[in-house]
Amino acid sequence: MSNQKIKKAGGAEPDEFEAQVAQELLNLELTSTELKASLRDLFILAAKEVDCGSGRKAAVVYVPYKLQKAFQKIQARLVRELEKKFSGKHFIIVAQRNILGKSYARSQKTKGLRPRSRTLTAVQDAILEDIVYPTEITGKRTRCKVDGRRILKVYLDGRDQANIEGRTDTYAAVYGKLTNKQVSFHFSS
Repeated sequence: MSNQKIKKAGGAEPDEFEAQVAQELLNLELTSTELKASLRDLFILAAKEVDCGSGRKAAVVYVPYKLQKAFQKIQARLVRELEKKFSGKHFIIVAQRNILGKSYARSQKTKGLRPRSRTLTAVQDAILEDIVYPTEITGKRTRCKVDGRRILKVYLDGRDQANIEGRTDTYAAVYGKLTNKQVSFHFSS
């Protein structure tokens, strides 16, 4: 029954954690009056746990790119309910995106360059936007250290500081796992 809320690529079977998340989405659809209509047509592609250090874990839920806007409308309520069910584990909803390499060649029918939205940089920027949603990013700086490491400083909207201050470590850990880039979050005044 919960398999209708998760559709894996190639029809693969979901693992135990993905099945739990899909089952909770189904339970929310059946029991929650405010989320029932919104969740009816929504499903996820995958879910995985990410270790955030110091014994904490976060859950990253992948949704289809075309359903991202629908998920964002209910994201605050959905994340709150999922975090209650999974004992305070932080939930992050990220859209599944494709990265096309530099040597990408289109078919003969559709000529043209690779779309900008499919480049590595564009996809990584979009992942960052998804991770911090509903907060807006007000600025970014790349700090190059003497030893060659790069740290991305991301400035978030200061109005949301009270709501997400405890989550910034989780955001940094998840972004690091997904993109292999170091990031630090700050709040603009």
